[in-house]
Amino acid sequence: MTSPRPFEGACRIDDWGVIRARGADAATFLQGQLTNDVLGLDAGRARLAGFCSAKGRLQASFVVWKAGDDEFLLACSASLLAATLKRLSMFVLRAKCKLSDASDEILLWGLAGGAATAALGNAASWEKRERDGAAVIRLPDAEGTTRALFAAPPGVEPPAAPALALATWRWLEVRSGIVTIEAATVDRFVPQMVNFELVGGVDFQKGCYPGQEVVARSQYRGTTKRRTFLFDGAVVAQPGQDVFLAGAAGEPAGTVASAAPAPEGGGSALVELRLAALGDGELRLGSIDGPVLQRAALPYPVALDAEATA
Repeated sequence: MTSPRPFEGACRIDDWGVIRARGADAATFLQGQLTNDVLGLDAGRARLAGFCSAKGRLQASFVVWKAGDDEFLLACSASLLAATLKRLSMFVLRAKCKLSDASDEILLWGLAGGAATAALGNAASWEKRERDGAAVIRLPDAEGTTRALFAAPPGVEPPAAPALALATWRWLEVRSGIVTIEAATVDRFVPQMVNFELVGGVDFQKGCYPGQEVVARSQYRGTTKRRTFLFDGAVVAQPGQDVFLAGAAGEPAGTVASAAPAPEGGGSALVELRLAALGDGELRLGSIDGPVLQRAALPYPVALDAEATA
């Protein structure tokens, strides 16, 4: 469900928050907890990463960047920040790492179009630049629109730009094909189910973290029979909502992982789905006779397992 008008402006992302990890062991602590490499993260990069349970299910997703020699910042959904902070803190033990909620100290803004370009220049995806006390991170494009995350202390403003509706920013996030784990979707998905390894959120060479064996087994044994795809509909979906095959009784075919209203009406959703359900008929939101979902193109390829779709 694309929109013909350009996307331009800045918005305060007040449904996200920030966790700070600070101390001599901050990097090694996070290395042992997250799905992506933190030890190799330099000041000029940011990364997507997940935090999993022992069963390999995502408890949270983060945009992670280095804020100082012994300091890292992790941006995530505010709906799960407190619970995630508590859970992560359980694993600190004797490590020299202090975790805290820095949401009041680091405010997050989304920049789209010229505002993002002005702040970043020609930076590539996931590059980080410093600007007047702010960290500016180039996010993957969506709908042909340059996007950036602007993280700064209160009082440091993003580049002058028109106001962008938060709903539009959320829609661009969905159209980018990157799922944000939130309270409604905690413990629902192994990273591959939401395409995390396809968008750079998993490093299979980095070593152990909670759930690492499950994630690796799904990757190397080809056991992933569920993937996430982009859909549009006349009704705005909600994260965690079930998706069904029309007329088919029984278990849901999938789960809404991320969703947002579209600027021109209706909505878009990233739906985690049984691969076998792709060719079995119409997909419906909420029930077997619910609103129809129309598949749209993701901005990256998803290789379908021939056995799963047979």
